[in-house]
Amino acid sequence: MTETSPQREFGQLIRSQRIAAIGTLRDGSPLVSMVPIVANEDLSSYLIHISRLAQHTQDILQNPSVGLMIAEPDTGSKNPQSLARASIQGKAVIVPKDSEDYDAQAELYLRKFPDSAMTFSLGDFELYRIDAKSARFVAGFGKIYNFGPADFHAAASLFDK
Repeated sequence: MTETSPQREFGQLIRSQRIAAIGTLRDGSPLVSMVPIVANEDLSSYLIHISRLAQHTQDILQNPSVGLMIAEPDTGSKNPQSLARASIQGKAVIVPKDSEDYDAQAELYLRKFPDSAMTFSLGDFELYRIDAKSARFVAGFGKIYNFGPADFHAAASLFDK
């Protein structure tokens, strides 16, 4: 039996999930919301397309520090403590519509969420990139790893481009 590396397990989790819990600060207290999410190729940043009307977006405009929780779904078949999960700390920055990489980033997002095409034409929606600074990856019960940028790149390198 071949043992997989923590970076590979991290990459598999991130690439297999479509949603994340995002944590922001609202008046000094945590606010947690759900957002559709797309990992960039190198797993060091994540795209979200959100409305300025949403509380979490208003929070990001006040303080761009965010947390993401991406978790293996709970199907009820195993101990919830053993579910794989990644808690990612980062900074959310808007991807300006006139930037060089906006079209490529929007295309990447729309490949995963084609039904979101309509929201790209709405004036209150913006594309944000969350640049990851660190992550705490729990691969299962007692299998806990702290990741930094080098680990994100290592995880991404284990997959076909």
